[in-house]
Order: sequence, then structure tokens, then C-alpha cells
Amino acid sequence: MPHFIIECSENTLTLEDPKEIIDSVYEVAMDSGLFAKSGTGGIKVRINSYKHYTTVGNDDDFLHVFANIMEGRTQIQKKKLSDSIVRKLKSMFPSIPIISINIRDFEKSTYSNRSEV
Repeated sequence: MPHFIIECSENTLTLEDPKEIIDSVYEVAMDSGLFAKSGTGGIKVRINSYKHYTTVGNDDDFLHVFANIMEGRTQIQKKKLSDSIVRKLKSMFPSIPIISINIRDFEKSTYSNRSEV
């Protein structure tokens, strides 16, 4: 269920293997204990890179994670997850000045997927 979409500058993918970035975010999310290990509730991670962008008026490298999770986790749980992912990415990319994440809740009442329809 949870979807972690990593967006980054294209150059970021020359600094670290994209699979390693994906695996690192996956592992931190799994270690949080907030998500199922398999099935429709399992963690999904993907990455998109950008060749053309601006970050605060310049072209510094960046990493941002959009985390979309099912409602029901506390603010404390979500903050701990956010901090853990940013800490992991900072350790992997000490030279990247912009590393961030935001977590959005899916509403159970409006969420649907292939197995539910």
C-alpha cells in the first residue's frame, strides 16, 4: 500500500546506484514496523529523475520523497519515519544540499485498487 516516490536531480543517479537508493528507502520504511511485508499492503518504492529543474533559483542537486500511506498512523510515527528516511539519504549523499520528504495520507473511504474492484 504505501508508495514512496523518490524525485531527484538526474546527477544524483550518477552519485549512487538507483537500486541502492530505492533499497535504502525500502529498508527504512520496512524497519519502521508501520507497513505490511507483502501483498497489497506491502511497500512500493520508485524513483524519477529530472534533467530540467530549479531549486530555489539554482540547479543544486536534490532528493525529495513523496510518501503516500494509508491513514491511521500517528503524527509521531510519521515524523519518526520522515526523520529516518532523511537521515539515511543524508548519510548516502552528504554533498546534496536539498533532501526532504513529505507524508500524505490516503483515505480508506476513497482508496481503491485492482483487488478491491
